[in-house]
Amino acid sequence: MAVLLVVVGAMLAAVLFAGAGDRLRLPWPVLLLLLGAGAAFVPGIEAPDIEPDLILPLFLPPLLYATAQRTSWALFRLRWRTIAFLAVGLVLATVAAVAGTLVALTGIGVAAALAIGAAVAPPDPVAVEAVAGPLRVPRRLMATLQSEGLFNDATALVIFQTAVAAAVAGNDLGALGLTLGFLYGAAVAIAIGLVAAWLARRVLDRLTDVVAGSGLTLVLPFAVYLAADALHASGVIAVVVAALQLRQHSDADASEARLTGAAFWNVVEMLVTGVAFALIGLELRSVIGQADRSLGTILAHAGIVCGVVVGVRLLWMGLALVSVRRGRATPAARAVPATPAEALVLGWAGMRGLATLALALAIPTTLDTGAPFPDRAELVIVACSVLVVTLVGPGVTLPVLIRVLGLREDADAAGEAERRMASRARRAALDELASVDRAALGVDDEQGEQVLDELRARFARMGTALSGDDVPRPQDADDDRDDDYRERLARLKRRREQWGRLQAVALAAARREVVAARSEPGTDPEVADRVLRRLDVRSLARGL
Repeated sequence: MAVLLVVVGAMLAAVLFAGAGDRLRLPWPVLLLLLGAGAAFVPGIEAPDIEPDLILPLFLPPLLYATAQRTSWALFRLRWRTIAFLAVGLVLATVAAVAGTLVALTGIGVAAALAIGAAVAPPDPVAVEAVAGPLRVPRRLMATLQSEGLFNDATALVIFQTAVAAAVAGNDLGALGLTLGFLYGAAVAIAIGLVAAWLARRVLDRLTDVVAGSGLTLVLPFAVYLAADALHASGVIAVVVAALQLRQHSDADASEARLTGAAFWNVVEMLVTGVAFALIGLELRSVIGQADRSLGTILAHAGIVCGVVVGVRLLWMGLALVSVRRGRATPAARAVPATPAEALVLGWAGMRGLATLALALAIPTTLDTGAPFPDRAELVIVACSVLVVTLVGPGVTLPVLIRVLGLREDADAAGEAERRMASRARRAALDELASVDRAALGVDDEQGEQVLDELRARFARMGTALSGDDVPRPQDADDDRDDDYRERLARLKRRREQWGRLQAVALAAARREVVAARSEPGTDPEVADRVLRRLDVRSLARGL
């Protein structure tokens, strides 16, 4: 009951703080983290006793899946150099810098230092989305941060697992073993993700119940993560690949499933994120209570490590800027980062989150010899300190930094991208109406021609941004007062049936165009999703 009360309380707090954060212009996960940390020191409130090995499988799969659905394969192909530079290169640099710092400060073994370096190295995509998402950061920067966060956990997990195994057994680490472990984990995870997405698509195509389809997508990330973990592969990569592949081959005509699924996952993401960040705060007291050294000394070491983590990321973004300006990046990636201001925001927005806490707590308590793991409590406190500093600091200061640097998303540019996408959808609808088989739709009579002309005119005048203004139902144009009432009623009914059939064909063509455009290089998935959502709403509003 105690665990249930804490979980339900965290969910309720997430709902309340989401609204409070919007009013205060502060990221609600930061507020929830601070609430959990404060509650941890209130007598009678204890953190739920969850095994460290269960933290990642419980919370990470659904959050990764929800985040991955907002991006696309095309975006990854466009920015693969940037993703590799950050998700692999930056993680390795951070691990090395943190490990070296800890060895110099505390004298612990290299393997243990590398393990905690791997724990604090990867920024968390969920934290980035929750903190930076509402701030209207330019989309190219948000896309870079999201893409980095979706894959850097895989690099960190391979290093962490290898380092912990070496520390527990007292063996030396080998670069070859790390490299082979990463390649094996990535290759097997990609295969698992592709197969899982294929199977899920086959099942979803045969399900007629929208609720059952949403339930399947909830089970899928857990199943994929556990399958990859059972084969010692990367569960992170497997879940991301499954989400991307499933979204890539989504049914353009599944309007109801798409709208229901989006609403369902928004709720799941908010509640799971709330529980995760509340648990992070509650864990702080138990971690501090396990420390052997003085808290002041530990916090001093933690402060230095925090400076190293932030400094390495800022330096790495500076190197990325130099590489871009020297033309080493591809033209597609040239704008990330394009200016010192963008490099500064990308460097400062390296928020750590759930993965850092889970990996730190997953450090074993004993070695193979039965001796206690050296300095485990201090290492966990260092990791938690990095988490708090990199989450709370940017969470509070990013709005000011973005405003000072003038990096808020250009509303005109964003609106223009949406208008271009909506124009493509409208042209596809008009082309479909021009080539439609009228006889097959039963609109080949004079009245059908009249309805078709009116519908073409409606789509031609439709707002380019598909703002959601509804298309009015056609009115009966027959004003002949001498016609029999029943005959006029039959005419009106047939007219509306013809209108509905033609509009269904036009909207289906528009949806197919947007779904195809979403997979094209250079298309922002969020822009395509916004236009597609409005088309889905129109389709369902007409009962199509």
